[in-house]
Amino acid sequence: MIAADLAEPDDFEAWRTNARRLIASGTPPEMVAWSDGGGTADLFADTVTPPAAPAPPREVRASRVFMDLARTAVLHSAPERLDLLYRLLWRLQDRPRLLDDAADPDVGALRRMAMQVRRDIHKMHAFVRFRSVTDEDGVERYVAWFEPDHHIERATADFFVNRFASQRWSILTPRLSLHWDGMALLEGPPGSREDAPGEDAVEDLWVSYYRSIFNPARLKVGMMVKEMPRRYWKNLPEAREIADLIAGAHKREASMIATGASLFDDAAPASLEAIAGGIAQCRRCTIGCNGTRAVMGEGASDARLMIVGEQPGDTEELENRPFVGPAGQILDSAMGEAGIDRSAAYVTNAVKHFKFAPRGKIRLHQNPTAGEIDMCRWWLDGERALVKPKVILALGASSARGLMGRTPSIGRERGQALTQGDGTVIWLTAHPSYLLRLDGEAREREHTRFAQDLAGLAQILR
Repeated sequence: MIAADLAEPDDFEAWRTNARRLIASGTPPEMVAWSDGGGTADLFADTVTPPAAPAPPREVRASRVFMDLARTAVLHSAPERLDLLYRLLWRLQDRPRLLDDAADPDVGALRRMAMQVRRDIHKMHAFVRFRSVTDEDGVERYVAWFEPDHHIERATADFFVNRFASQRWSILTPRLSLHWDGMALLEGPPGSREDAPGEDAVEDLWVSYYRSIFNPARLKVGMMVKEMPRRYWKNLPEAREIADLIAGAHKREASMIATGASLFDDAAPASLEAIAGGIAQCRRCTIGCNGTRAVMGEGASDARLMIVGEQPGDTEELENRPFVGPAGQILDSAMGEAGIDRSAAYVTNAVKHFKFAPRGKIRLHQNPTAGEIDMCRWWLDGERALVKPKVILALGASSARGLMGRTPSIGRERGQALTQGDGTVIWLTAHPSYLLRLDGEAREREHTRFAQDLAGLAQILR
């Protein structure tokens, strides 16, 4: 048994050097005991340098994909990662396309390790919280405490150096500490939570900002906890507000909707023409003030079916008609296959102006906020009251919020007859623009689901 040791657990270059010599000398994986400097060595292995390669040495081959994965996976905290990497490198010599085999257990383990390390790096970027202290020389320094799952401290150092190059800062972890003095990055011994400062004067401002941007209409607790796991909360100043914000989310959402409606003091519009004139002049939200034309709904004024999208897009704003762009073409095709006559329906949007971000000559679509949808709901309610549809096809969560006053889950509620208090049936599905963002099998799968939803709508209409 040959012992191959890394002085540091994240030293990829040391692993690569040892692995190349072992492969070149023809040493099989079962004859190597790897150690990462953390006490994981085989006590019965011979602590010797890997043997020199024979003459001529065996050629060592590895794809760029493997090297990129290995460079990330070596940062994983599992001791077996080193054995796994060498075993895969050994097998790659005879099977160069091994990584294409998604069913191979070693390949799957490597990809999972790399994914877990990347996720840990992302969490460190997101959840390091600096607090201000004053050094002995009177210079302000920012200090943070973080507990990574894997050996990612050095791998994340450049991110913080580039982002906070002009400040002095320190990041303390249980394995080592990183210190930036404005010129050079230094390493120090492990730290502890007690070494990091408590709250500073900026903390209350940050917590106030967090409360102000917390959007109750977009609240999905499961997704929030997935992206910000509870184990990080103890180091985040805003975490103490989360429980109260979640508890009051429904009340705040109802208040947002009521506020949007209360800004319209006029009587309900008496005709679709009045709505068209009103939305053309409406400036009650930032979308209405961005210089675009409001796009009015079109179709039969007594239609049994109303179709509601999110907002007009670039093509719709230019032509001043709803659903005439690429998403409209997908909708028309699916409706034709389901036997639904679009010309007999009334087609409109929950938000009447096009919200976009300019990128040169291109206008990139931006999702309207819950507040903007609620603000425009008064106009949609007016259209609904005048047309009096029996069935409404809601395309996407934003349109459903404009109709129901809440943001539904497309995954749970699509393809269901949601009967409202006035007897109207709302039929929810994905917005066709979602299909445009997909490709391959995912696009085919969602096209099939979309077609199935419209087939169900056709049954209700019959």
